[in-house]
Amino acid sequence: MYRTHTCGELRAANAGQVVTLAGWVQKTRDKGFMVWVDLRDRYGITQLIFDEQRSSQAVFSQAKDLGREYVVQVIGTVIERESKNNNIATGDIEILVSELTVLNTSMVPPFTIEDDTDGGEDIRMKYRYLDIRRNPVRNSLMFRHQVGMEVRNYLSRDGFIEVETPYLIKSTPEGARDFVVPSRMNEGQFYALPQSPQTFKQLLMVGGMDKYFQIVKCFRDEDLRADRQPEFTQIDCEMAFVEQEDILNTFEGLTRHLLKTLKGVEVAEFPRMTYEDAMRRYGNDKPDIRFGMEFGELNEVSQHKDFPVFNSAELVVGIAVPGAAEYTRKEIDALIDWVKRPQIGALGMVYVKYNSDGTLKSSVDKFYDQEDLAKWATATGAKPGDLICVLSGTKNKVRNQLSALRMEMAERLGLRKPDEFAPLWVVDFPLLEWDEENARYHAMHHPFTSPKPEDIELLKTDPGAVRANAYDMVLNGNEIGGGSIRIHDKELQSNMFSLLGFTEEQAEAQFGFLMNAFQYGAPPHGGLAFGFDRLVAILGGQETIRDFIAFPKNNSGRDVMIDAPAAIDKEQLEELHIQLNMKA
Repeated sequence: MYRTHTCGELRAANAGQVVTLAGWVQKTRDKGFMVWVDLRDRYGITQLIFDEQRSSQAVFSQAKDLGREYVVQVIGTVIERESKNNNIATGDIEILVSELTVLNTSMVPPFTIEDDTDGGEDIRMKYRYLDIRRNPVRNSLMFRHQVGMEVRNYLSRDGFIEVETPYLIKSTPEGARDFVVPSRMNEGQFYALPQSPQTFKQLLMVGGMDKYFQIVKCFRDEDLRADRQPEFTQIDCEMAFVEQEDILNTFEGLTRHLLKTLKGVEVAEFPRMTYEDAMRRYGNDKPDIRFGMEFGELNEVSQHKDFPVFNSAELVVGIAVPGAAEYTRKEIDALIDWVKRPQIGALGMVYVKYNSDGTLKSSVDKFYDQEDLAKWATATGAKPGDLICVLSGTKNKVRNQLSALRMEMAERLGLRKPDEFAPLWVVDFPLLEWDEENARYHAMHHPFTSPKPEDIELLKTDPGAVRANAYDMVLNGNEIGGGSIRIHDKELQSNMFSLLGFTEEQAEAQFGFLMNAFQYGAPPHGGLAFGFDRLVAILGGQETIRDFIAFPKNNSGRDVMIDAPAAIDKEQLEELHIQLNMKA
């Protein structure tokens, strides 16, 4: 056998045993008459010792030639270390090696295989198989496995059945762009890779599988960010004979379980907030509630003086940044420059220093007196020592800008603590959103989302006012899951397609299979999908997901390790009936 023990297993109680280990050479230390080698596998590190007096000359000579990342097997005796290393689990022992076999040599790695590596992100992604040997990446992948197992076990105990759904499906016009796959056997026709298993899980409910889940790959051809990949993983779930409350309770239970089991965190509250309140109080639909800085709307207390910037604004709104009244003018100017960046887009910022002596000093003292500014402080919840930051403009734009500023200040002040968890349900989303450019409605979630029962009549008279029977789960300012009660009535689903601009023929061509299924006793049903990659990253104390994916793509959607996507040869294109129009 290649090994009797792993490199993280042996302890002082094993002293005197003859053992076989195998792994990678982490580093060597040659003192002339003695060589130490740190041997690494995914379980840990064990120190090997090669002694000119106690080891054979052949073995000792071999040890001197070992390089980093050589793959070796050793046989030796466990002995107590003279100089203990409390930083590793095996630090009380070492192996006096009697036999050494080099299983494979290694080139010098392009970066150091250490926790704190000298490799930049690009080079580490190109040699991802080497990066995985580092503890931070390996531990992230192992944590991902733990989360997946806890999810599977919890849902299975709760009566859910895991069912696989197809990867080669039909392209649909709603949502992000599809990745398409040409069909060799059906000339000129294409499959699409699923953005989610949405229609299939609804069909499973029609089929009587009343509690379904799947940890499944999904695909979206969209612009990428640190928390997005073209292929990603969902915990996809659906339940029949349920109302919204049943689904919220079920997945609140799963989230509580994950936080307690994996992080040792008991969640006292799992608050609920309407979409309207989230936008008014925090400026976005996924607020981070680990800290305050709630929005204070200032129209009533700021639009009564001769300050044209505020008087012409649809919304004047501010936040109180705790302890920031001590900022210098230079620091505040830098903050103003930050909100004026193209990514944020504000034209400027008004500020008020709430001094520790209770006085208020603003950048608009010319227009507002102490009584006015005191009302601003009340509206924003400011206390002595705080800095009130005020933006103005059109409602939607200024809320987005102030939300970005709120998150930036929380980051600078250390308020976004990775070991603190604040989950939240956001409910009562708008069912539809109006697309000005195309003069039509789009589904805010997807076209199968049910309206709130009490709002159904508004579909005929005021579609934009209809609320969806939809909900998002938010954790630490990130949407980690979303879902809805689905439409299960053919007539209501037809009306929804009509509102979204589908003709009867288009609706039949795209979703006729689902509409037909609804005629055979479709039960009331609903569900939720967690973004598994994002959930794992947040539970792991990170905002970015790449280190929790074994082989991620870069920001251009490329796998730089295998150099994909790549061109395919002419013969293969001809088989697929594809002719490329290459520009000179």
